[in-house]
Amino acid sequence: FSQLQHNNCISFCRICVITLAEAHPLLQNGKTIKSINYQISANCSRLQNKVSGKSKRGAQFLTELAPLCRISSSDGEEYTIYSCIRGRLIEVNENILSNPAILQEKPSTEGYIAVVLPKFEESKSITQGLLTQKEYEEVLLKRLNSSS
Repeated sequence: FSQLQHNNCISFCRICVITLAEAHPLLQNGKTIKSINYQISANCSRLQNKVSGKSKRGAQFLTELAPLCRISSSDGEEYTIYSCIRGRLIEVNENILSNPAILQEKPSTEGYIAVVLPKFEESKSITQGLLTQKEYEEVLLKRLNSSS
């Protein structure tokens, strides 16, 4: 459930677009993004992901808990954004590096974080497990009521 707060996986024809969820702290309280870093560790940068051909050769494989990027806000908070699904990393959105404001201004369109292609045999179970917008809002409401 903690992933629900962090990001959305919007599925189109087996491709999942990873975005910040509406409830993510970066989209609340007028926070300002200072930096976005796709360098996950000393040996792993999501920017080095090079995909080619129909079989998506060279794509980095991600687990549900694989970090995609780290986002720092001007108040000193840092948020790690996770894949939330297993699959191949098709692309990361390099546009948010030079224009981090689009991550907040257009989080579900131009401000996406990454595109992931789940394994074919897992794609149906992934999409069946996704919440509708109404279900998502109900979960957030319950969470808000239980923390009050």
